[in-house]
Amino acid sequence: QVQLVESGGGFVQPGGSLRLSCVSSGFRVDEYDIGWFRQAPGKEREGVSCFSNNKDGNTYYANSVKGRFTISRDIAKNAVYLQMNRLALEDPAVYYCATDLGQSWSDCQVYPDIEIWGQGPLVNVSS
Repeated sequence: QVQLVESGGGFVQPGGSLRLSCVSSGFRVDEYDIGWFRQAPGKEREGVSCFSNNKDGNTYYANSVKGRFTISRDIAKNAVYLQMNRLALEDPAVYYCATDLGQSWSDCQVYPDIEIWGQGPLVNVSS
């Protein structure tokens, strides 16, 4: 069974840090495109940071998180992480790990073929 299980959400003050974890079962995290997405109340879901596992093997970041967030993976643990530093008041959202079990991503957006979503931990930033 293909599944993504996330952990690591919580509450921080502006400027704080959190790390989200996403453990995959049913496929290897270096086998398909995989990434982090978020949805704030009243807003559309958006891409945050993604791994493209096609032949180019690129990583992508939304402009709003570049320099603050870092995506990484541990193939031995079959896990993908999102280290979030200098969290800001515009970052609160439900954060999802997701994949479409494909190898065609050329950026980090909510592709219509994405069908495998994690449960979405909440990240809250408030002073």
